[in-house]
Amino acid sequence: MGQIKVTNTPIEGLYIIEPTVHGDDRGYFMETYSKRDMAEAGLNLDFVQDNQSSSVKGVLRGLHFQKHYSQGKLVRVIRGRVFDVAVDLRRNSKTYGKWFGIELSEENKKQFYVSEGFAHGYLTLSDVAEFCYKVTDFYHPGDEGGLAWNDPEIGIDWGVIGKFTGMGLSAGYTLSDGTPLNILERDQKWLGLKDTFKF
Repeated sequence: MGQIKVTNTPIEGLYIIEPTVHGDDRGYFMETYSKRDMAEAGLNLDFVQDNQSSSVKGVLRGLHFQKHYSQGKLVRVIRGRVFDVAVDLRRNSKTYGKWFGIELSEENKKQFYVSEGFAHGYLTLSDVAEFCYKVTDFYHPGDEGGLAWNDPEIGIDWGVIGKFTGMGLSAGYTLSDGTPLNILERDQKWLGLKDTFKF
């Protein structure tokens, strides 16, 4: 294979991707995406858009998904570090409702591929983090859904300190250094897994 190492996770459809970094005393070079290398690893991906966001410490974005136009996402951090999480929403999956998380940083240069059919979110751990991601479908206004970041049924271990005070609420939660969680008001209104997907 070429310039990447692809590692499976305990949940099918989630992959850790590590590029080959060529470094010397001047700095480094790496290929951040190669369609050929991805295809050789069994990931035949067709990306349509690149996105970038910046967040300050304590910002939690997510958990987001598109209801009818599901996106695959190849995510990475170019400055700072985040804890990145995906939750399996594929109804016929043996890991439905399960989550997987990984720290992404400018130092480890790891990437995380989240296939279609997952909710996604991340928590900023550094003073500032710049987050880049490629997507396999465009954003469709009105199609976005979400899950409460602290749904006890999913049980994501974000590494934060605090006591559950209500589904989606951020009040009383902090990082280990006391930085309060900063969650958009809209994201605090998402419901849990059972109330979001009623069968």
